[in-house]
Amino acid sequence: MALLGRPSGRLSFMPVIAVVALMGFLFLPGSAGAPAHAETISAPVVASGEAEEPSKRLATSLEVAQTYTVSMTAYNAVPAQTDANPFVTASGLASNPEVVVARSRDMAAELPFGTVILLERSAKDTPSCRFTEVEHLIGYRVVADTMHQRWVHKIDVLFPTHDTVSVNGREVNPAIALGVCGQVTATVVGRLDLKDVPATQAELAAMFSAPSLALR
Repeated sequence: MALLGRPSGRLSFMPVIAVVALMGFLFLPGSAGAPAHAETISAPVVASGEAEEPSKRLATSLEVAQTYTVSMTAYNAVPAQTDANPFVTASGLASNPEVVVARSRDMAAELPFGTVILLERSAKDTPSCRFTEVEHLIGYRVVADTMHQRWVHKIDVLFPTHDTVSVNGREVNPAIALGVCGQVTATVVGRLDLKDVPATQAELAAMFSAPSLALR
């Protein structure tokens, strides 16, 4: 519509000249008037085989200084010891007896879900506490479950339902073998996003045990 009323002889190539000139200007190297969409932004390239680091955070020196002396028991992922859905913890994480631990509700602020703790006990075993009998199954643990509100200042370790250990010549479940232990030290060694919790104790220990534990 804008071309009506103009002499036809001048329409043949004048706009073409203008367009060619404009294109030449736009594509000159270093032209200040280059369009914004001509710039390409490249995303960082991850080398082949390089895995993305899990969202772990090592404990600060202040956090490590805040160890907790607690009593400790153990449980299995069965309805009688948990709830109607024993295969999912209170945090939503699967009930994995290799890495999961529950804590009493009064310790929720000190040990929120995702906290990684190391459980140790220096006192000697007693008939009601056989910590050393199951110590090889405890290791590092991720706080992912919670206990009944009647318990206070307590840790509950999840053990495999069908495993056994030998106690006085009898094969019993590790949760029974442990009993009830006092004077257990829970040391915070770091944090994990629940989506990054490893499946095995070996993997968890590799992430947080010395010499990889570099406090900051």
